[in-house]
Amino acid sequence: MALLVHLKTIRDLRGKGDRIAKVTFRGLSLYTHVLENCEDEARFDETFRWPTASRVDENEMLEVQVFNYSKVFTNRVIGTFKMVLQKVAEEGQLEVTDTLIDDNNTAIRTSVTIYIKYTTMDGTVGVWSDGEFLDIPGDPEGTFQFETDSLLSGHSQGSGVSPGRSIHGIPTFRKAGKGVFSAMKLGKTKSSKDDHKKDEPAILDMEDLNRKAMRLGGVGVLDPDCISLASVTAVTTNVSNKRSKPEIKMEPSSGRPVDYQISITVVEARQLVGLNMDPVVCVEIGDDKKYTSMKESTNCPYYNEYFVFDFHVPPDVMFDKILKLSVIHSKNLLRSGTLVGTFKLDVGTVYSQPEHQFYRKWATLSDPDDITAGCKGYIKCDIAVVGKGDNIKSSHKANETDEDDIEGNLLLPEGVPLERQWARFYVKIYRAEGLPKMNTSIMANVKKAFIGENRDLVDPYVQVVFAGQRGKTSVQKSSYEPIWNEQVVFTEMFPPLCKRMKVQIRDSDKVNDVAIGTHFIDLRKIANDGDKGFLPTMGPAWVNMYGSTRQYTLMDEHQDLNEGLGEGVSFRARLLISVAVEILDTTSTEIVSSTEVQVEPVSNISESVTGKIEEFFLFGSFLEATMIDRKIGDKPISFEVTIGNYGNQIDGVSKPSAAKKKKKEGGGGESDEEESELIHQNSSEDEADDDGDLVSVSSSPPMKPVITDRNYFHLPYFEKKPCIYIKSWWQDQRRRLYNSNIMDKIADKLEEGLNDVQEIIKTETAYPERRLRGVLEELSTGCNRFVTLANKDQNQAGRTKLDKERLKSCMREMESMGQQAKLIRSQVKRNTVRDKLKMVQNFLHRLRFLADEPQHSIPDVFVWMMSNNKRIAYARIPSKDILYSIVDEETGKDCGKVKAVFLRLPGKKGFGPAGWTVQAKMEMYLWLGLNKQRKDFLSGLPNGFEENKAPRTGSCLQSLPPISLVYNMKQVFQLRAHMYQARSLFAADSSGLSDPFARVFFSTHSQVTEVLSETLCPTWDQLLVFDDVELFGEAGELRDDPPIIVVEVYDQDTVGKAEFIGRTFAKPITKMCDEHYGPPRFPPQLEYYQIYRGNSTAGDLLAAFELLQIPYDDEEIRRALIAVHDFAVPQIKIGQGGRAELPAINGPTDSDRGPILPVPMGIRPVLSRYRIEVLFWGLRDLKRVNLAQVDRPRVDIECAGRGVQSALIVNFKKNPNFSTLVKWFEVDLPENELLHPPLNIRVVDCRAFGRYTLVGSHAVTSLRRFIYSPPDKTQNNWASTGDVIVNMDANPSVRKMDTVVKLDASSDAVIKVDVNEEEKEEKKKKKKKKKKGEVEEDDETDERMLDWWSKYFASIETLMEILRAQEAALAEAEEREEQEIAAEGADIKPDDHPVKGSKGKEKSRDKSRNKDKKKSHHAGEGTEKRPSKPKVNELLVYNKELEAEYDNFEDWLHTFNLYRGKAGDDDEAALDDDRIVGRFKGSMCMYKLPLSEEITREVGFDPNMGMFQSIPHNDPINVLVRVFVVRATDLHPADVNGKADPYVVIKLGKSELKDKENYISKQLNPVFGKAFDMEATFPMESMLTVSVYDWDLVGTDDLIGETKIDLENRYYSKHRATCGIANNYSVHGYNMWRDPMKPSQILAKLCKEGKLDGPHYGPGGRVKVANRIFMGATEIEDETGLKKQTDEHLALTVLKHWEEIPRVGCKLIPEHVETRPLLHPEKPGIEQGRIEMWVDMFPMDMPAPGPAIDISPRKPKNFELRVIIWNTDDVVLEDDAFMTGEKMSDIYVKGWLKGQQEDKQDTDVHYHSLTGEGNFNWRFVFPFDYLMAEEKIVISKKESMFSWDETEYKIPARLTLQVWDADHFSADDFLGAIELDLNRFPRGAKTAKQCSIGMVQNEAELPCISIFKQKRVKGWWPFMARDENDEMELTGKVEAELHLMSAEEAEKSPVGLGRNEPDPLEKPNRPDTSLMWFVNPLKSIRYFIWHNYRWLILKALGLLLLLLLLGLFLYSFPGYLVKKMLGA
Repeated sequence: MALLVHLKTIRDLRGKGDRIAKVTFRGLSLYTHVLENCEDEARFDETFRWPTASRVDENEMLEVQVFNYSKVFTNRVIGTFKMVLQKVAEEGQLEVTDTLIDDNNTAIRTSVTIYIKYTTMDGTVGVWSDGEFLDIPGDPEGTFQFETDSLLSGHSQGSGVSPGRSIHGIPTFRKAGKGVFSAMKLGKTKSSKDDHKKDEPAILDMEDLNRKAMRLGGVGVLDPDCISLASVTAVTTNVSNKRSKPEIKMEPSSGRPVDYQISITVVEARQLVGLNMDPVVCVEIGDDKKYTSMKESTNCPYYNEYFVFDFHVPPDVMFDKILKLSVIHSKNLLRSGTLVGTFKLDVGTVYSQPEHQFYRKWATLSDPDDITAGCKGYIKCDIAVVGKGDNIKSSHKANETDEDDIEGNLLLPEGVPLERQWARFYVKIYRAEGLPKMNTSIMANVKKAFIGENRDLVDPYVQVVFAGQRGKTSVQKSSYEPIWNEQVVFTEMFPPLCKRMKVQIRDSDKVNDVAIGTHFIDLRKIANDGDKGFLPTMGPAWVNMYGSTRQYTLMDEHQDLNEGLGEGVSFRARLLISVAVEILDTTSTEIVSSTEVQVEPVSNISESVTGKIEEFFLFGSFLEATMIDRKIGDKPISFEVTIGNYGNQIDGVSKPSAAKKKKKEGGGGESDEEESELIHQNSSEDEADDDGDLVSVSSSPPMKPVITDRNYFHLPYFEKKPCIYIKSWWQDQRRRLYNSNIMDKIADKLEEGLNDVQEIIKTETAYPERRLRGVLEELSTGCNRFVTLANKDQNQAGRTKLDKERLKSCMREMESMGQQAKLIRSQVKRNTVRDKLKMVQNFLHRLRFLADEPQHSIPDVFVWMMSNNKRIAYARIPSKDILYSIVDEETGKDCGKVKAVFLRLPGKKGFGPAGWTVQAKMEMYLWLGLNKQRKDFLSGLPNGFEENKAPRTGSCLQSLPPISLVYNMKQVFQLRAHMYQARSLFAADSSGLSDPFARVFFSTHSQVTEVLSETLCPTWDQLLVFDDVELFGEAGELRDDPPIIVVEVYDQDTVGKAEFIGRTFAKPITKMCDEHYGPPRFPPQLEYYQIYRGNSTAGDLLAAFELLQIPYDDEEIRRALIAVHDFAVPQIKIGQGGRAELPAINGPTDSDRGPILPVPMGIRPVLSRYRIEVLFWGLRDLKRVNLAQVDRPRVDIECAGRGVQSALIVNFKKNPNFSTLVKWFEVDLPENELLHPPLNIRVVDCRAFGRYTLVGSHAVTSLRRFIYSPPDKTQNNWASTGDVIVNMDANPSVRKMDTVVKLDASSDAVIKVDVNEEEKEEKKKKKKKKKKGEVEEDDETDERMLDWWSKYFASIETLMEILRAQEAALAEAEEREEQEIAAEGADIKPDDHPVKGSKGKEKSRDKSRNKDKKKSHHAGEGTEKRPSKPKVNELLVYNKELEAEYDNFEDWLHTFNLYRGKAGDDDEAALDDDRIVGRFKGSMCMYKLPLSEEITREVGFDPNMGMFQSIPHNDPINVLVRVFVVRATDLHPADVNGKADPYVVIKLGKSELKDKENYISKQLNPVFGKAFDMEATFPMESMLTVSVYDWDLVGTDDLIGETKIDLENRYYSKHRATCGIANNYSVHGYNMWRDPMKPSQILAKLCKEGKLDGPHYGPGGRVKVANRIFMGATEIEDETGLKKQTDEHLALTVLKHWEEIPRVGCKLIPEHVETRPLLHPEKPGIEQGRIEMWVDMFPMDMPAPGPAIDISPRKPKNFELRVIIWNTDDVVLEDDAFMTGEKMSDIYVKGWLKGQQEDKQDTDVHYHSLTGEGNFNWRFVFPFDYLMAEEKIVISKKESMFSWDETEYKIPARLTLQVWDADHFSADDFLGAIELDLNRFPRGAKTAKQCSIGMVQNEAELPCISIFKQKRVKGWWPFMARDENDEMELTGKVEAELHLMSAEEAEKSPVGLGRNEPDPLEKPNRPDTSLMWFVNPLKSIRYFIWHNYRWLILKALGLLLLLLLLGLFLYSFPGYLVKKMLGA
């Protein structure tokens, strides 16, 4: 359905001007192009088309607005015309002429004429030209397709012969440009295809851009927003609607192994659940396990251990590996220990983090065996995953200050809630179909003979792997269609940190099970975490599995494909599954607490759940098969097409039952197995079934290939094109694919637009922002269109929950994306293009993600090339790409189009060089749709064919598909390929060059350019003419839609086959014989085409292609008429005199080149004269050539055939610099800078006897950066009007100055400084207020105390602050942007930002919240350091190399790497390092001649130096090099124990310094603190190598990593990298000036060199340089404290602002430390650690510098901590008393400093405490070494008995006190503990009553103290332990006194341990109970029993007496009674 509006003319306009019109329908506005300078009539003659998904209602409106167009101002409305479409809806078409109305609704004279046409749903639907609905403004040819059938009223197209031909078969051609409608009114039949409009729609506010650059395929003026710049590959911009784009990248990228390194630092663990444990952390990735050391009796162990895992696997395998951290309690050699808790995530989650890492985050541990238990503790760790070429940003690890806010720093990706819950994941496995046989048939035959039954040869079961656990279903013995009905249940945290679930069908076998097929379920695609999101759900749906071919072989070479690695090459099976997730309520009682995988049966589901089974029809036609590899060219070849198992004749599986079932379902229809018996090797005598149904024909008849050239063959199809068709039955789930298609098309459109924008930015052509606006406009239109289209048929059968939820979320996302696109469009400005481009790229990723449908429906289509019944090469075509729909947007992008398909080798065979070459190139037409929609299946084929059907035996004449097409229309063309040049090709020879030639393929023809030897940038300048190219089809179509041209570039070798370098595609510009050869389309422009080899780019080709139709001559007509036979009327063109009509080709002009035709004038670029000056400086590090050393090298420079040679270096060893510095040559180069040829640098060695050897070469691909632009005179004296005062504060305090350093250079420094200062003051005040309890200490830091390290740590602190501020600013900006978007889209529903997701907002809020938290912490804890900070002078710590900051120091001296040897097949640059054979140093400068004279007339101009004035001479120079190595971080472990023993080695030229004896034992973060002095002579020794080696006791030392620094470039750089300029000038102390030259001398020298006026020092602290005035302090203090006058401060101020000086200014390098990555030659591109260092250089002819500053590591200071345990109180009572059962405890206290557990000390035991009170008066003494600056205790100890030497550990200073209950016969019981961080712990309570658990839990709020400041503290602290519910509870209180003394003080006043001498403590006053009961039993019995039970004892005695009396009474009673009775 579509509405077409043809806007003809607008008459009676007033005045003269540019006009534009806008036509709007259903909110979608389309614009015409601009008509310039039209007077009273504007003839637009343009057609617009709106595809409509729903019927046009009769009260819908159409609106036409006409504007006066203005480039600058907004367009002014002339008038509007509105019309209700009632008439149109009824009649279908209408022509209207009416007047316009103006703004006040009054009619004006101007009238408009339009013609409207509406096509409805009656099946007469055209094909959507690629992107028509989105891109009407930019449809690059402007030919909107009219639906031919309906336009031509009743002509059917069944015959395939277009009705656009008159009766005699001679087509009626028409001059392009007349409207279609005129033809219609005259009643002529005319195919719209012949109608071409030259004009193009343009969008408002567009200028007519630089037309030349924008001319594409000769289209006239294009709308700049929507034109596609085809300059990258002209093929990508598809003009046509009958052909689809070819894929240019060939090699499958996945499946190839890559290097990965995973580094994990386990810092510490906290809050582990359990009492007094000995924890070990186990790190497990896949099958590799590594353990930390064991820490004894602590719940918060500190490890700081670093582990590295190296992998070499494909990315998919890597990212699916599970990384597991677990804590194990008391593991040792004999026992495995008990698991405390684990944490799992997959490597992919880490890799998808920013910078591929989690840094200092807390992982939550949970117990897999008990999911009700909650959190089991936290591990703090860093995890980083580095692939090749990723660089990890290491955050600075100086002080771990961000205090342990665990909740705010959990190890979770953004957007995952902090509290994760347990959930059950149910994977239901129902049944499978279409399994291949997995056993040999021999076995089957044996079985059959014995048992007599035919068994299926496969025993399948399903295995599901998720989060490191696997579950299996039962095995279904011998069944191709197994039914399981089982579910696998996983219990895992939700949301899981493992992204993919792997479902695999496996074949059970006695020997080993093999995979049949694998499917990955990506949980992100089946869930949505937004506010209106949904839990993961899927199905029940069929998933298709692909893998190796179905033939069974014992050793399947493609078994990897079945495991899910690489692209499957054949359908294996499909499996019906569903996934559901249920969040568990862990509090409920009946829950199973284990996470073991369970397998349970489930009930069967009905057939219809997955959708109604429909009959699908697949039709294909092979229009061309060329480029068939010559290895297979000798046998007949056929092509087979399969979809699922249908059409598969060799290895489909026979299964009659399936056919019967299908018959029942599909109402007739054949299964493929019966067909395979019916079709005797694709006989074309089709047999009719009883329903008259058709049988599939799935392969083309075998045919012998014909030779094309020496590499390739082709099949001679010519006018007879074979066809295939297959019927198949699938569940009808087209809706899913339709939605995907709509999104894919929007994404393709967007991607193309973004490529254009990037191209425009890159080529710096006009207005990228306009194109971006156009792109966004299209995007928002597309999104709105999706929302209207996707909403249909909601209630289709087989819609799963996921379908519904996905639709909702897609619609929400698309709607919000559309709105955001609109909003961003309004914000796009010239300067924001790049940022917005990034945002829009996120949209693209988002779209691609959404378009990927997780629930499959129809399997993909495979095309196999068969030779000799073997499968050779294949192509896989996703079924959605060829799926038909009556709505254009939903149709697949290749449906009903001719697509160029390249076949490739299956599986691993396709890696590397074999994968680069094409096995065959097919032009294929495919159509897939419901059988009932079949009538349109031929509509997209090129016209002019007749169908050739199989002869039927039956009587029924049902419309059969053709088995071949015969074309009776043939056009003859001449193709001209103008091959101008190529650049940046791969080096294919060992010399590092190639001998390239290009081979051009078109249809079945191929031609070759000449071979140019030894170049990577060949300029062929050659015209290849292909005569008599026959193409089949209608002329008009071929004009729009010529086939593609393939260009392959090869390297010619003297022996053997030419080597493949790369390939590209192009589309020619076509000229029909009745068109004029002239502008705007001809002659064609040269364009760049990107050349690819495999997946990597391999250069560019500059070429143009034109296809010219050849008219026939009279003779041919006569011959053709004689040859009329049967029905084939040959196509005859009437023309005069044959080829005379073609534009002439001038013969070869150059006699030397023989018969080679050059590219003609008009196409080749216009040239101008340029002069190129070359600065030859020197050559460095030349390697040997053919084992001989290079001794007399020379450099040859060549560009466009001209060149210059350097002077010869006479003796390379003695002096590798050139004697003559500057030479020049003149050359003719294209005016257009983009077409400049590369410049080649070659180094040759001049050997004896006049022999030359090539050493290496370098191609400078872009000369742009060397183009000289004369200094702008106006700018040069930009401030000549007067002096500019650079406002510095008059007497800047140190702190202020250093703030200035860190501002960016251009900002106005002073203002900022003040603000900072104020803020700081305020902060300080706040802090002071905050710390109520703090004892304010002295602000004055002792100057003597400060050393270089103080400076370093202060600087790192500053660096961290800056980084934090940047991060905060970024987050803030993001938030602001989001708020803007929210504000602008206020009408949007709140849930409507799913693109960033409402999550996004929460995230950023969380982030900022965390930051605030952190900030407040910092404020809290940093105070001890802060006050001392303003005093410290700082340096600059760069967290990267200095080169990165200063553009490699190539300010005038450039370094060019010289290459030799072949380029690797692997991804580009990684391996190029091996090919470097040396470096050429020099530079170029190019400029157009003649040059203006002003330059040459300048004072002191040296004509010999050309543009390179004032460059130092290059004679050898002696330099003192001083290398300072501060420390290394994160070294790669080199020893078995996971550590290394690093030391530093420094090499410079011949000299080498090894610091081997000072190796640092077992340390991955060593602090070296060393300075090394070396003398060097530049240029001979200029490459400094700093390496870190690992010391080994036995064997050689291993290299850990090294870094190389080019000292020469630094030395000569204008940035003055010899010695960094300090922040402040002082003559003594830690900040002493290092440079032998004082600031004033440096300044004077710089002014002299730069020919500047100055410096003039004035009174009042002013200095003037050029026309800038600086202010500064003028006094300096010497050591004695005297003040002196000096100019140094002033000079230093100028130096620090040198970049502000006009003309010569640039940033001078400050005093700094740089951080350089360490690399290992065997692991290129992967960092092995980092080293912090800097280099100073001092020329030897200047005064010598002072001694090197001392940066040796600080020695730890010795301290002694004395802890007196006075009393305990309220300790929980653990034991029952021996006799009385009363609660009591035998209390004692343990204490130790963290890291020194073996030195732990115990008090004596206070026995039998009944109240929890204990009295001890016991003293612990802990000596320790402490680093004040880092706040760490330093421990040196041997790791084990076998260690060679001690290892140094740095550990936070923490004191642990524990209270225990002593038991005599069993182990003691742990009661509670407290850990005090000696730097910040809560002040103790004054009394036991005031002491509570809150003191420790709310540590953050309470004032904290540091023992290092307080020295002596006494008070009560709480003991804590965890109860059963994991809650912290108070288990006692301790009164203790902490006293810290330095070692000297401790020596002066010694004390004894416990209560010993000296200075003994008095004995505690303990109650008697504490005596031991077996020492004095009576006493204790008395005490215990009498004390407690005296009343009980008395009562018991009384009772005993009573009982005794009663007994006696009973005893004597009978006797007395008798006596009484007898009266005795």
